[in-house]
Amino acid sequence: MKAILVPVLTWLGLLASAALSLWFGILATPVLAQDGPLRIEITEGVIEPMPYAVPAFVAETDGAAAFTEEVSRVVADDLNGTGLFREIPRDAHISRISSFNAPVPFADWKAINAQALVTGAVSTDANGRVVVKFRVWDVFAGQELGQGMQFVSTPDGVRRLAHKVADQVYSRLTGEAPYFDSRVVFISETGPKNERVKRMAIMDYDGANVQYLTNGASIVLAPRFSPDGSRILYTSYETGFPAVHVLNVGDVQSRILQPNDGVMSFAPRFSPDGATVVYSLTQGSNTDIWAMDIASATPRRLTASPAIETAPSYSPDGSQIVFESDRSGTQQLYIMPASGGEATRISFGQGRYGTPVWSPRGDLIAFTKQNAGRFHIGVMRTDGSEERLLTASFLDEGPTWAPNGRVIMFSRETQGAQGASALYSVDISGRNLKRVRTPAGASDPSWGPLQ
Repeated sequence: MKAILVPVLTWLGLLASAALSLWFGILATPVLAQDGPLRIEITEGVIEPMPYAVPAFVAETDGAAAFTEEVSRVVADDLNGTGLFREIPRDAHISRISSFNAPVPFADWKAINAQALVTGAVSTDANGRVVVKFRVWDVFAGQELGQGMQFVSTPDGVRRLAHKVADQVYSRLTGEAPYFDSRVVFISETGPKNERVKRMAIMDYDGANVQYLTNGASIVLAPRFSPDGSRILYTSYETGFPAVHVLNVGDVQSRILQPNDGVMSFAPRFSPDGATVVYSLTQGSNTDIWAMDIASATPRRLTASPAIETAPSYSPDGSQIVFESDRSGTQQLYIMPASGGEATRISFGQGRYGTPVWSPRGDLIAFTKQNAGRFHIGVMRTDGSEERLLTASFLDEGPTWAPNGRVIMFSRETQGAQGASALYSVDISGRNLKRVRTPAGASDPSWGPLQ
């Protein structure tokens, strides 16, 4: 069910900030009042999470009490999950927030070393909607950061509303674009390894609100969101052969994008404008990359090589495509113009490279690497330089980017006959590796845009 979220009110007070240039190492250092606005400054180094406090939001109407704890808890969970912040437990709080508009006793928050403070209130209106307003405070400067805001939601959208609050707090304290109010489509896996049932599912970025989109009657693989999050591409074996399907989110019925006609189509992705799909097509023993205009259903061939070429991914501006190919004798990464033509190899390290995905920022390409019996998720510059491996395990594969290009999600499979797959996320620094909760085994994630 889609929640209604409406920004209603802002208070004066702008946070001046410039976009931060990011790379692999990060140092989160709180900047105290005497040094300027409170901000996590992200540079190379070792992280020291910023201590902050989120007191329970104030209930301003009788019907709001049921939502206050959920909202403040989701906000804290989102911030804690980044690895950039350290929440000060509530039992250490000296002050209690009893009124949203009351002056903040900054001395009490300084005493417990809270450098940032998030306060909020929840109410319900005459239409039964939930209203949440919040402020972010620089405790040592004794001033508000950015704009106070208010959001309105239907009761079933309260969790999403809390993600929006957390997005605002995160952006003001880091200078980064937000990513909490987003969803992930993935393959849910149940049953033993030799009889595994795979269903396509969709969830909030943190694993909540799982909904199943297919029934498991046929194998489905590699779902991919459209740029606006309204459609999903995936590969299905419904007809006995792999074929690319497209599904409108919220619908039950999908349609085959590329008819079989004795060929196999797979590994689809949307172009940045959502008008074109790029995919792999196998005819006989040859696999090449094709593109199709969705409106006209007109396919065109982009590569013509005897090699196996697959896993295409557009650059954010739509001008180039990165893909994997064994044309050099081993599985490597190449970049070519979006219209096809001469390709340039960009991977030259030891091992084999696959499943490349262009960062939404345009500066990095994530990939899967296999070397010396281990699998890795890694990132490199678009010219192949500055390669960095973020993970290592028996089997890590299939990276997908958060909407802000800061976090990567992927699937990891455990070793053995009963090996199960699970979703993990990791910061582009290689820090903060953690499992994403799902009801069952999970693989093939695709991170959608901000809602």
